[in-house]
Amino acid sequence: MSAAGVLAPDWRAAYEEVPRAAFLPPLMWPWDAEQRAHVAVSRSRDPGTWHAYAGSDAPIVTQWDDGEHTGLTPGRLATSTALGPSVVFGLLADLRLGEGVGRVLEVGTGTGWTTALLAHRLSVPAVTSFEIDESVAALARQRLRRFGLTPEVRVGDGLSGYTTQAPYDRIVSCCGLREVPYAWIEQSAPGALIVLPWGTHFCSADVLVALRVSGDGRSASGRFLRPLECTRARGQRWRGGARAEYLRETGAKAQRSSAWIGTDILDSDLLGSARFALGLRVPRCATAVAPTVGLDGSLPVWFHDTGGTGSWACLVLRPDAESTVLQYGERKLWLEVEAAYRWWQSAGRPGYGDFGLTVDAEGARAWLGDAGR
Repeated sequence: MSAAGVLAPDWRAAYEEVPRAAFLPPLMWPWDAEQRAHVAVSRSRDPGTWHAYAGSDAPIVTQWDDGEHTGLTPGRLATSTALGPSVVFGLLADLRLGEGVGRVLEVGTGTGWTTALLAHRLSVPAVTSFEIDESVAALARQRLRRFGLTPEVRVGDGLSGYTTQAPYDRIVSCCGLREVPYAWIEQSAPGALIVLPWGTHFCSADVLVALRVSGDGRSASGRFLRPLECTRARGQRWRGGARAEYLRETGAKAQRSSAWIGTDILDSDLLGSARFALGLRVPRCATAVAPTVGLDGSLPVWFHDTGGTGSWACLVLRPDAESTVLQYGERKLWLEVEAAYRWWQSAGRPGYGDFGLTVDAEGARAWLGDAGR
């Protein structure tokens, strides 16, 4: 990683003395790039493959379905992961841990590896980490103790911060957020950095953002950096109703129309910065793509209002015919999506780094170009 410029010299000692493999469970599900899927790997059954993945840059799922999952087959939702080393050290570099950095609050202990790297670099008393899952927190403490590291690992979601150790010079979240807790700003020192993956319910992807706390400590602002895939904070997941219920209860009342975007909604471009931009322009909207293609080759893409109006839209993509849209409710979600797409195109198709985020007591506001826009 040093040759690739990912591992900075000031993190080399931590990387060499605190290996990721020591923080991984005997059974794990690394991402296999060739199979494009998570695969089960057991250290007892196949130690060679286990160590190969542990030493790779692959992201690894270490828990499914909030710990209720059993067996080797991947579960429904990854709820605890070990990020790839290049991602972890990129995140740590964004924290800018130079002289004068005292206390750090980490949210999302997970395996404990990032916690260990921080404690090794700074000092044990400087690091406080929160983990919402008690069993995951207990395993992380055990792994940390093997290296003589005993930072405070507390059980909780961490979204309320921790006033006992405040003020913090750095706050880092290892789980994706949809709302930035204002408590983090209140518990940060002026000029502190808050680094977190943030996104909207419009798509599952998160984008890393580094927020600098203002001199008066009342707000934090900064640009988005790059996409980062991680687990969602449990308290900020969107739990929508079953789509079959939408059709059964309101499908007959839905308006039908054609869609000019069509399959563009699934293009690689829209899976990147455009989908992120659409999420900023179409608030309180969650999307879901059907897991399988229908017998006729159709693929439904659902849009749900998360604000309680019951509005929804369904884009039905067809390979050899015009795509159609069903819409229901006071919000015409598909019209909002089309308008947002036109805006993104007219704005020059801005990328992640063209956007920024400002958070204050009234909430979060995304902007394009300069913070005032």
